[in-house]
Amino acid sequence: MKVLVSDNLGEVGIQMFKDEDGLSVDVKTGLPPEELEEIIGQYHALVIRSATKVTESLLRRAKLLKVVGRAGIGLDNVDIPAATKRGIVVMNTPGGNVVTTAEHTIAMMLSLSRNIPAGTTTMKSGLWEKKKLQGREIYNKILGVIGFGKIGSIVADRARGLRMRVVVHDPIVTPEQIEKAGFESVSLDELYRRADYITVHVPKLKSTIDLLDKPAFAKMKDGVMVINCARGGIINEPDLHEAIVSGKVAGAALDVFEQEPPKASPLFDLDRIVCTPHLGASTREAQTNVAVSVAEQIIDCLKTGTIVNAVNVPSVTGDLLKKMSPLLSLGEKMGSLQAQLICGPLEEVVIEYKGDFQDLDMAPVSTALMKGLMTPMVKDEVNFVNAKVLAQEMGIKITESVNAESEDYLNLITVQVRSTEMTSTVSGTIFGKQDPRIVKINKFRLEMIPLGHMVLIHNIDRPGSIGEIGTTLGKNSINIGRMQVGQEEGGDRNIIFIQTDTQISDAVMAEIRNLGSVKTAIPLEF
Repeated sequence: MKVLVSDNLGEVGIQMFKDEDGLSVDVKTGLPPEELEEIIGQYHALVIRSATKVTESLLRRAKLLKVVGRAGIGLDNVDIPAATKRGIVVMNTPGGNVVTTAEHTIAMMLSLSRNIPAGTTTMKSGLWEKKKLQGREIYNKILGVIGFGKIGSIVADRARGLRMRVVVHDPIVTPEQIEKAGFESVSLDELYRRADYITVHVPKLKSTIDLLDKPAFAKMKDGVMVINCARGGIINEPDLHEAIVSGKVAGAALDVFEQEPPKASPLFDLDRIVCTPHLGASTREAQTNVAVSVAEQIIDCLKTGTIVNAVNVPSVTGDLLKKMSPLLSLGEKMGSLQAQLICGPLEEVVIEYKGDFQDLDMAPVSTALMKGLMTPMVKDEVNFVNAKVLAQEMGIKITESVNAESEDYLNLITVQVRSTEMTSTVSGTIFGKQDPRIVKINKFRLEMIPLGHMVLIHNIDRPGSIGEIGTTLGKNSINIGRMQVGQEEGGDRNIIFIQTDTQISDAVMAEIRNLGSVKTAIPLEF
C-alpha cells in the first residue's frame, strides 16, 4: 500500500513509513491542486498538515484512498462530509501539540502584558522608551478561560502556577469536573464581567464564530486583554479593532486569524496588538510528536483496521469495529428514525441498553445514535466526534443506562426522545449476527428493516385498508419492495412501513393521507 505525504512532516514520521513492511511512501510537498489530483488515485493514505486542501474534487479522484491523516488538530482544509460519503477515514493528532499551544498562550499573555515585542522593536530602532512601555503584572489577576478541553485545562494549570486566579466557562464540561480540577466554573457573562484577561480554547463551530464580538466586549471589564491561540474567526476582528481603539480592550494577542495568511488589517496598525503567524504548534517537540502520532495511526489503520482520533467514524480497534459494526449501524438508523418522527425542539434523549452486549463499551453506539439524530438538524457539520457536543450546546440532555436483563430479546436498544411537543420511543435489536431491526415504535410492535425509501403509515385496522394504500401506490407507478405491519398493543390501529423502489412524491403522499383509513403518513429516508 502507498502513502503520500503532501505537506512538510517531521523526518521521524517519514522514516516510520519507510521502515514498515508492506508500505511505501512518497513525499511530494507543495504540489498545485491539479497535479495532486493527477496522482492521488494511486495512494491508499494521504498525510497532510494545513497547506493541502482535501476537496471533493480531489477525493473524487482518490479511488484507493482509505485514510487522510492530519499531523495536527485543525481540519478546516478537509471536506469531511465528502470523505465520509466515500468511506474515507479522516483523523487528526489532537494530543501532540497541546502543551506547546498552551505554552504559547502563556507566552503571548506575558508578551502583551510587558510590551516585549514593542520593547524589542524600539530598542533595535535606537530608542529607550522605558516609561512609555510600562506594563502590568499578571500576579493575582483573573484569567478567564473559555473552553476547558486539553489545551484550555493546561493553560488554566499554568496560570495557576503563576499565581493568577482562574475562572472557567465551558458549556460541555460539567461544573463538577472544573471544580474538581481546582478552578471556579462560571457563566460566560460572569467570566466577561470579572476577567482581567480572556483566552479562548474552543473549536471553530457555528456557535463559536464571532463568540467575542461587539456585544461580548461591551460586557467585559474596561482594560481587559484578550488572547486567541485557538482558531481565527472566534474573535470578530473588526469588533476587536473598535474595542481597542475605544479603550475598552487594552490589548490583544493573536496567533490565528479569520484569513491565513491575513491580508492587510487595521489591527496591525495598533500598538496594542501582539501577533504571531499561527505558531501555537510550532516547536520541535510538537512537530516530532504529531509526526510520530500520525504515522502510527495511519500504519495501524492500513494494516489492522484500527481507528484512532477519527472525526468521522468511531475510534475503535479493527477487531472491535468489525464486532460493533452492526450495533453502530443500528444506533445511527434509530437516531435517524427518531429525527424524522419527532416534532418540536429537542429537550432530552434517553438511551437504554438491555441484555447481553458481551461487555462492549456502548459509548460509540450512543455517539452513532446521536449522529443519526442530529444530522437532519445541522446537516453536514455532524460527525462522530461532535454529535454529542452539538446536542449539549443545543441544550439537549442525554442520559444513558445499561441493564443486563432483557425480557424478549438477547439484547435491546431503546431510545426515547422528548421535545417541547411530544415524546417518541423506538427500540431496536440485531437479528442474527448483522441485521439491524426496529422492533418497537411507541406502542407498536413490528420487525422493520430501516433501509432506503420508506413511508410510515398509521391506519385503522380494518379489512381493505392496506389494499387501498397498495392501489394508490400502484396507480402512481410506485413499486413496493417490502411491507411490514405492526399492531398497536390493546388498540385498533396498525402501523405500516412500506419500502419503495423510488421516493414517494409530495402529491402521492397527499393522496395516501386522504384515504379514509389513514390517520398519518410520514415519508422516511435511510
